[in-house]
Amino acid sequence: MKIRFLIANGYPAGGTIRTTISNANALSARGHDVEIISVLRRRTLPTFPIAPDVRMRPLVDTSPAARDYSRWLEPFATKRHRLRTWLLEQPSRLMHTSDVRYSTFNLYSDIQLLRFLRSVTDGVLIGTRPTLNLAIARFVRPSVIRIGQEHLHRDKHRPPLKASFMKYYPRLDAFATLTPGDAVAYQEMLGHNARVVAMPNAAPDMGGVRATLDNRIVIAAGRLTRQKGFDMLIPAFAQVAAKHPDWQLHIYGVGERQEELEHKIAELEVGDHVKLLGFTKELPRKLAEASIYALSSRFEGFPMVLLEAMMCGLPAVAFDCPTGPRDLIDHGEDGLIVPFKDVDAMAAGIIELIEDEQRRKTFGARSYDKAQQYTTSGLAEQWEQLFVDIARRRGITL
Repeated sequence: MKIRFLIANGYPAGGTIRTTISNANALSARGHDVEIISVLRRRTLPTFPIAPDVRMRPLVDTSPAARDYSRWLEPFATKRHRLRTWLLEQPSRLMHTSDVRYSTFNLYSDIQLLRFLRSVTDGVLIGTRPTLNLAIARFVRPSVIRIGQEHLHRDKHRPPLKASFMKYYPRLDAFATLTPGDAVAYQEMLGHNARVVAMPNAAPDMGGVRATLDNRIVIAAGRLTRQKGFDMLIPAFAQVAAKHPDWQLHIYGVGERQEELEHKIAELEVGDHVKLLGFTKELPRKLAEASIYALSSRFEGFPMVLLEAMMCGLPAVAFDCPTGPRDLIDHGEDGLIVPFKDVDAMAAGIIELIEDEQRRKTFGARSYDKAQQYTTSGLAEQWEQLFVDIARRRGITL
């Protein structure tokens, strides 16, 4: 079966990127012909490992190697090269202006994307963000199985984007959300003509590492953005450190809020206890070195790092944010869910697991067992069943 994933940029770090590559690798391992189409490429190599039989194809390459080649050609530049440069500087006319990644696209990427979409005549094409799902619904031939994928909670999208969803998403053969709750919400919004399914992300291979839960480390990971709520987690941990000064909070990730978070750490005088440790390619090992995972997000789709922590046997304390944590954690059984944005409750939850070692280890063991439901092979089979069912209903040969 020919399966293509369409992603904005498959080369940097990011949850959607990691999930897409994981799904592609799993489907390739089951014998399918899998390709990842990256609209943009700004770095030479992808951050996450790609299986040998999975191809990553960029439509617009502005990576360092491509820029070096362009500079070498500059003295011999033709009108075509100058036109490309001009198009790269023009805003997109194809991408939805309400998509949060709108500014990363341009008129040149529009042209290349539209050419690609019109060239696809068979197989399965899966979009991985709203503006790409809309482009697939609008421009891809009906001979292709067209699927949109959502990685965020519905209510985090702006009204103009939701209006486009209602207009174009029913043209898709299926629209996949990460949680059953989001599937219900989207079905209500899109109506009975749309097929909405819940398709959770698969847990990536964590290399078999398992936390002992004996180290005095609480861990959190994600981009340093408002969404991840580290501005609330740091003051929560200040309370923890006041009671348990031998414990530390390690935060992994990069982003635009780094300076703000550094200022908060200094303001609260917890520099000896809270560490911003940047991006790591060794997240499984770092998770296995910790004893508690803290999720302080303001919103989530399907929290992949939480699932990765559970795969390593970590118990979690999580804010009860809209969708996400409750799809993975059973409060009081394998982790703790505390009231949304309640800094004191987050601190109390972490302290509870610090002080009750037996409960911490019981939760960790149950988290590990639950995470096994999300193996890549099992979810790849669910994708296959969806493809086959759509093909059968539409009379398409795969």
